[in-house]
Amino acid sequence: MSPLLRLDSVAKAYGPGAAALGPIDLTLEAGEFVAVLGPSGCGKSTLLRLIAGLVPPSSGRIDRRGIAAGDEQDIGFVFQDPTLLPWASVVDNVFLPLRLRGMERRAAMPRIREALARVGLDGASQRYPHQLSGGMRMRASIARALVTGPRLLLLDEPFAALDEITRFRLNDDLLALWRRERLTVLFVTHSVFEAVFLATRVLVMSAPPGRIAAELDPGLPQPRSGNLRADPAFAAACGRASAALARAMRP
Repeated sequence: MSPLLRLDSVAKAYGPGAAALGPIDLTLEAGEFVAVLGPSGCGKSTLLRLIAGLVPPSSGRIDRRGIAAGDEQDIGFVFQDPTLLPWASVVDNVFLPLRLRGMERRAAMPRIREALARVGLDGASQRYPHQLSGGMRMRASIARALVTGPRLLLLDEPFAALDEITRFRLNDDLLALWRRERLTVLFVTHSVFEAVFLATRVLVMSAPPGRIAAELDPGLPQPRSGNLRADPAFAAACGRASAALARAMRP
């Protein structure tokens, strides 16, 4: 079975002497939850944008044939900022990608309701972004990414601006969604604890231009729950990831 996604020697530069990323080799298999760990400025967001087709690589090759014959609309993208339309209700924000594909609102409603139910927002469908908490706005953003039925979900530090309690709850909910929907997830974070808790595989990025300096298996059981955060095995896995990150950042 071919991988869902493959990057071969992919690099990105924004001008002479402005290398941002790579070269990077990466293979992503269906059903994985992969975390990309690294400090700000190491090219994590650039990596997601390259995979999503939002920017072209400067060199190398990105093979998306496993996603659906190269259909980039089978990729869902959740940004750090929920980027909701402030004048639109939750329903209409989630409808947006379907509307851009030419679908009528009435025909889209079953898919919209399903996406909102999957993230626990079915009771807030008529609210506007200013009426939502930070966690609810992020749930709406995730529902918008899920409504097209993507095979690959890209998340760019989606919980970084949230308080710790809300962040933990959304981490738990995202894992439950991943297991239930059998999604493939690529999740960018600068939190060692978040990467280890969520991922089946952790990629550690080096200082810019970012490269994959290490790959770690957290070695933690599935399914995971909040109790894992107090487990010595979790602390040990976080220690290994922290050490790998420190090595990657050495000049």
